[in-house]
Amino acid sequence: MSERLLRNKSFTHALSQLKKHLPYSYCLGLFLFGLLLSLFLNLGTVYAQSTGEVETLTGYLEPQNAKVYTLANLKAGDTVYAYIKGISGNLDPAFGFARQRSDWSAILGEDLTQKIDQAIADKQDPLVLITELADELFLVWDDDSGEGYAAALEFQVPESGNYQLVIYSSPGTKSLGEYQLQVGINEPKVLTGEAKSTGAQILELEGIISPESRIAVENFTGSLTPEVPSTSFKLKNFNAGDILYVWVEAISGDLKPIVELRDYGDKLLRTENFSGEKTQASFSYKFQDSNNKDFSLNLRSNIENDTPATGEYRLLIGVNEPKVLTGNAEPKGSPIVQKSTPVQIGLRLQQITGINQKEENFGIVASLRMEYLDPALSFSPDTCQCSFKLFREDKFANFITENGLSFPAFTLPNQQGKRFSQNKIVVVLPNGRLIYFERFTATLQAPDFDFKRYPLDEQDFFIHIDSILPQEEYVFQELEGFTEIGEQLGEEEWIVTAFDTKITDQDLTTGETSDRFSFHFQAKRHLNYYILRLFIPILVIIIVSWLPFFLRDYGKRVDIASGNLLLFIAFNFTLSDDLPRLGYVTFLDKILICMFLISGLLVLLNVYLRRLEIAGKKDKAAKIDQFTIWGYPMLYLATFSLISFMIA
Repeated sequence: MSERLLRNKSFTHALSQLKKHLPYSYCLGLFLFGLLLSLFLNLGTVYAQSTGEVETLTGYLEPQNAKVYTLANLKAGDTVYAYIKGISGNLDPAFGFARQRSDWSAILGEDLTQKIDQAIADKQDPLVLITELADELFLVWDDDSGEGYAAALEFQVPESGNYQLVIYSSPGTKSLGEYQLQVGINEPKVLTGEAKSTGAQILELEGIISPESRIAVENFTGSLTPEVPSTSFKLKNFNAGDILYVWVEAISGDLKPIVELRDYGDKLLRTENFSGEKTQASFSYKFQDSNNKDFSLNLRSNIENDTPATGEYRLLIGVNEPKVLTGNAEPKGSPIVQKSTPVQIGLRLQQITGINQKEENFGIVASLRMEYLDPALSFSPDTCQCSFKLFREDKFANFITENGLSFPAFTLPNQQGKRFSQNKIVVVLPNGRLIYFERFTATLQAPDFDFKRYPLDEQDFFIHIDSILPQEEYVFQELEGFTEIGEQLGEEEWIVTAFDTKITDQDLTTGETSDRFSFHFQAKRHLNYYILRLFIPILVIIIVSWLPFFLRDYGKRVDIASGNLLLFIAFNFTLSDDLPRLGYVTFLDKILICMFLISGLLVLLNVYLRRLEIAGKKDKAAKIDQFTIWGYPMLYLATFSLISFMIA
């Protein structure tokens, strides 16, 4: 129901109530007065609905760049309204209205950069300089008069003619992103940012100005082989009107390089030397619209005798520099080829939940942290009234998928079973810096266990984190100050002695290479347990086995030696449950085997002496026994010394 209808119903109801208490003529007068008042209000409403022209457009603004739009044939007395807001990234836009001029590139380009540098050198506030310059250049300008960080301005045209609207990133912030610009003539609703476009064409893009000149050239050299027959260079962030120049030549071998330009969907946009017949190839390509989509420049070997050719190449890539096509352009300007995104990574080991030697795995509780900068994640704080965005659990994964973004996905290659995340948090800052934090519990395989020195062994434990994406996308770097081992790990059997980290290459199934972050720590066993429960009992058994040598009853000595032999067998079975069925002999195995053999030899010796005694050869038995009394401990000492020397 419209507001006018509601107003009329309320008026009629009030009039009907008055009829009950006032004379008819008086009510008629009130009715006529109300009718006139209603008509006046309705006329006022109609008057506020202006019939001005409105144009709405969107674009993309790079850091420290500016765009100039021309408004042609404005009439004196007209009022121009403008409103601009960032709709992606962390763009904080500002704009100014000025008379038409052709030297914006000089004013907002190198001249402005030099003035700011000089102001900083003179210890002046560069923002004051920029404000003074804006007052001098523009008839009217604005930064944050709109909602949040949006800008809005109103300008009454003093003289008929052409004027220009210059939009730029707010000084003091390195912001970028898409913007929505509304410009209206005699339409004040534009100042709210909610005016409807009338389809008018008010603005014409005059040009793009960059303090960091977009004239740039990069030089690359490399080689193509039958094993590596192609290579790719990622390009992005081209503005409308930018021209890409490419020149490549073979400098060795039988290489005749084929060059291709493809878009983010692998659609072929331009190619040269497609048949692979020339040693040089070059082309230019003009970008028609401004976008932030990815492009790739691919080099391929030509085919010789059914095999990719081998040779070295030299490649020049330039933006807005036609000299590249001559092959003589010198490198300059900002980078054109997208470099790998560095991801800082660190791991904090907080608990060791258990070490299972028999199954050769160990359980941990650890915290993983990754940080990297991605301008595609940037946003303007006024869009959420927040200084950062917080995502929990898998909400960030949904955000990445919905917005077509990328993330340095990873896996733990030595993980067994499922990794249980206790906390998973992603923080995104306005400048696009992302902080990923995960506290997790996992069981990890330990194939590097070596029990040859058991129980005197020191074992190596590894926590591997592999990047799923190739190094062309992301590379790992050590996150300073985060990686550490907790003071209370909760593992009583082992003592952690040292830890370190390293980043290595890892081959992917696609033939590409990714980064591996490895957290390595060493641990040794608490020996008190083995001394008290193993070595002291063995020593007691050896001593007890030696004492019967001082007896002359060989029959009793046979019984005692046989009992010791069974005891060592029991020891062996008890300890075998702690380790897997190994294909080699441990230090403790060697000791037990030697004790087993010596005990068995001792049984045979006592049986032999007993037989000599029964045969009436006591003297011979006594002579032999004299050597065994001291030979027995010496045999053990020699055996243990040899085993210790072998493992040293």
